[in-house]
Amino acid sequence: MKKREAPAEDGALRADAARNRERVLAVARKLLARGDSSLQMNQLARAAGVGVGTVYRHFPTRQDLLEALVNEHLQALLDTAREAEASDEPRAGLQRFLRALLDLMLADIGLAEVLNAARDAHPQTTQLKAGFLAATERLLARAHRSGVVRAEVQADDIRRLMCGLEHSVRIGGNPKVYADRYLTILLDGLRPAPR
Repeated sequence: MKKREAPAEDGALRADAARNRERVLAVARKLLARGDSSLQMNQLARAAGVGVGTVYRHFPTRQDLLEALVNEHLQALLDTAREAEASDEPRAGLQRFLRALLDLMLADIGLAEVLNAARDAHPQTTQLKAGFLAATERLLARAHRSGVVRAEVQADDIRRLMCGLEHSVRIGGNPKVYADRYLTILLDGLRPAPR
């Protein structure tokens, strides 16, 4: 009978359980990098060399797994937003933030899905998403005050526009070429109309 992977006394995973969890995450990252967001538990278990029960113990649902993969990117976005807020130029700060967001979305196909999810599997994800929205609101408020972004543009508009932009870039062929082109078009569209 196979030993069950249980948390240690302090709530941390035992070494073998932590290794198995990391193997599953590594396989899932590779699949997402190849554009496969299905994250089928049987496929992950086989590729990671663990039992499917092990996968389900660590990640009871696909959403649990997706959030485990995406949360480090959400944290990186919050760090980028803080740097962008420190910029002397509100438009340049917003542009830096949106470029970082687009780059992460292109690197992690699951990021847009987690940002758009109506419900989160983990409170940490909800907290990170709220932080992302608040940071976007602060960047937009600075841009609104300086008159470089239309007054009606809100943080949720940015989230939706960036998810659409990521999809457009991904299907365009050469992501580097289309990322620059489409982000420039989006930023130009955010400018207030000339009077």
